[in-house]
Amino acid sequence: MPGSTDSSTKTMGALTIGGLVAVTAYTVALGSNGWLWFGWVVLGLITLGLVATRSD
Repeated sequence: MPGSTDSSTKTMGALTIGGLVAVTAYTVALGSNGWLWFGWVVLGLITLGLVATRSD
């Protein structure tokens, strides 16, 4: 279903941006946490993978 792919990609994009905001706020308030940044990078890579496969 083409529509579901677009909506899941948009959802992952929103989660990635929301995650970046949350990790940045955590870093500003409480200091850096490498695991949070690592998790955000993994989420970003998954999102990029979804975007790359969406065009197929």
